[in-house]
Amino acid sequence: MLLTGLHVYPVKSMYRLSPESARVEPWGLLGDRRWMLADPTGRFVSQRENTALGQIRTALADDGTLTLTAPGGSRIEVPAPAVAAGDPLAEVEVWGDRFSAAEAAKEAHLWIAEHLGDYRLVHLDDPRSRPADPDFSSPGDTVSMADGFPLLLASTASLDELNALIAEDHPEDHEVLPMERFRPNVVVDGAEPWAEDGWRRIRIGALTFKVVKPCGRCVITTTDQESGEKRGPEPLRTLARHHKLLKKAAFGQNLIPERPAGTEGDVLGTLRIGDEVEVLEDGAHWPAGEPV
Repeated sequence: MLLTGLHVYPVKSMYRLSPESARVEPWGLLGDRRWMLADPTGRFVSQRENTALGQIRTALADDGTLTLTAPGGSRIEVPAPAVAAGDPLAEVEVWGDRFSAAEAAKEAHLWIAEHLGDYRLVHLDDPRSRPADPDFSSPGDTVSMADGFPLLLASTASLDELNALIAEDHPEDHEVLPMERFRPNVVVDGAEPWAEDGWRRIRIGALTFKVVKPCGRCVITTTDQESGEKRGPEPLRTLARHHKLLKKAAFGQNLIPERPAGTEGDVLGTLRIGDEVEVLEDGAHWPAGEPV
């Protein structure tokens, strides 16, 4: 098996970057979802509420400066907020998990208001401050502003099987879904369909990862990530019929990186397109949900 895709989402729910290589930190790929939008209550905002987020292109400079570009070409550069001890932080929330983040400059909020809505752009200055879901992780595991875990893995074989199931159920009216609908961080080629459901620990290149939980899918998967257009009930309808895990329509598996022996600091290593992927521990598949 080989690593055939790498994707980084600098701002939660905005457009992806797809580099040839990416450094891995304990809380995810370097630069992945360290920024997000929050509504006036502090709750995160995603394509679930506003599909226009996915049409904002992003770029990250080596110094951490974020560049946002709207479909019409309007562009803004946003430096990562410099936070000193005692500086006030905003309290924000992702799926009931409340934590502190630094607000971007006022100019960024004005740009966001013009193009997206009444939201604040916030930056997670300390990714050690947000623990991963304790039901599926170990003490000390942390995550950026992703939904729950540092990385998401998807398999090309499973996508092919899903598309075949959609075509079988709806031969007169279906489209072939691209991998981008599922917003993974790492894409693996060469496995059997749904094989990732039984993985418990894997190696990608020189790094190892715990496979901790299936990814229950949401309405974002029904939105075309290139156009922002909502495309109907797929893939949720077919996943609910054919591939439910932990009682949810599921596609992909969440990963937590392991620290290699002898490493210190934030960078655990680097993933590269073409890296070999090896299953180190396999186990029973996750219990399926109840039939719909």
